[in-house]
Amino acid sequence: MSNVLVIDVGTQSMRGIVFDEKGNLLIKEQVSYKPYLSKENGYMEQSADMYWSVLCGITKAINDKRPDLMSSVMAISVSTFRDTAVLLDKERKVVRNCILWSDMRTADTSKKLPFKQRFLFNLVGMSRTLKAIRGRVLTNWIQDNEPEVWKKVDKVALISGYLNFKLSGKLVESYASIIAHLPFSSKKKTWLKKNDLLFPVFNLPLEMMVPLCDPGDVLGAVTEEVAELTGLPVGLKIIASGSDKSCETLGGGCLASNVASVSFGTTSTVQFSSKKYFEPEPFMPSYPSVVKGYYNPEVEIFRGYWMISWFKKNFAQHLEKRSEETGKSTEALMNEEMSAIPAGSDGLILQPFWQAGLTNPEAKGAIIGFNDCHTRAHVYRAIIEGIDYALREGLERMERRGHQPIDFVTVSGGGAQSDIICQIAADIFNRPVKRVQTHETCALGAAIITFMACGVYKTVDDAVENMVRFVDVFKPNPETAKIYNEIYHNVYMKLYKKLQPFYMYMDKQKG
Repeated sequence: MSNVLVIDVGTQSMRGIVFDEKGNLLIKEQVSYKPYLSKENGYMEQSADMYWSVLCGITKAINDKRPDLMSSVMAISVSTFRDTAVLLDKERKVVRNCILWSDMRTADTSKKLPFKQRFLFNLVGMSRTLKAIRGRVLTNWIQDNEPEVWKKVDKVALISGYLNFKLSGKLVESYASIIAHLPFSSKKKTWLKKNDLLFPVFNLPLEMMVPLCDPGDVLGAVTEEVAELTGLPVGLKIIASGSDKSCETLGGGCLASNVASVSFGTTSTVQFSSKKYFEPEPFMPSYPSVVKGYYNPEVEIFRGYWMISWFKKNFAQHLEKRSEETGKSTEALMNEEMSAIPAGSDGLILQPFWQAGLTNPEAKGAIIGFNDCHTRAHVYRAIIEGIDYALREGLERMERRGHQPIDFVTVSGGGAQSDIICQIAADIFNRPVKRVQTHETCALGAAIITFMACGVYKTVDDAVENMVRFVDVFKPNPETAKIYNEIYHNVYMKLYKKLQPFYMYMDKQKG
């Protein structure tokens, strides 16, 4: 039996997992860490070398616990969260802490773009979206606010590229990992050229970009020096994979045209796998898939299931003692309380934009419908329902734009471990929800690519057939689905337009 090792780097924890060629999880080593370091409110940074240190600790722990497994591993691959740059100097040392994807600061957008860009984006009504994109290019923030730091920068990598560099000594990025505010063409899977329309938005010299490779490429092999640091076998192959969401989509078995992948993660997303390129929202790209020849059109709900952590921290502290007494997690106890609340949360409806997106940069979170019957459990269920309403809206929009009808969805991420959360999703989407044999679908997707790179499987269809198994199916309850459908169409879908003028005013007041 062949085995591979995958490192799955998340915002709040890192996991090292060994899978066999049938998709069985053989060992998992997980380390949680402080999600971010903060200089001030809204600033979220982390040390790139912290991630490397944790990776070394995880691989050493696996080797210590199961040296037999480690000796049987054919290759290692790393998948990471997205949109977090690592700035490197000429000696490939880290220049400063990474500004994380969740950071709330914005770059200065007052400097005018060339006339061509301003004219064309104004013509198609995308000036505000363009401004929002420019504001999220946080390398521009560093250029403006830390010029002495920026002078030291020679290369701009991502977390994935940096960790692969530490493992292999080769600074390269898989094109399937470039989901970031960098000058990249998702359609062509290459860096933008200087004459491309969007190039001036990013204000980054092309010579700072690292070389690109295909997912599945062999980056190198573990040296004696790296083996000493990590406990990995000398000569172990290092395989490029792709971003966390793309790997989740593959690991959830979402390859056929009639299935969508829903991630109940820190950022909640809905994705397709598509052989054709189309924009899931106007002027928003489909991302390159970890599977060659495919794209992943996607709609994101920023701070999606992060809202569960937010709710637990602020409103569920009363459950901590019960958690210690019962041995159940706080989330499991919250889900038990939620199960007593009817569909629709007794009229409480939530709009889950705790962080605005690029196409609705003025968006805010909102909860309406309060009365004296509502409890903490109602608010919690309204959060779950609100995220699903937003994901359904994105799913239906992508179906229309891609002419790709969806028969069922697969689920991944922490929330997918809960039966009641999966059932709510089935009822709101009014489609079957399927769950595979492990909630570690990101790692499973990266393992699929790694086994293919090692020649165990010749095609992705063969690999998915052998490694992905649907073990749970949640079918919509017709009565509950009807309740949700009426709320979705009669309230949720009308809510944003009603509230948008207030959001616009508050956004203007904020400056």
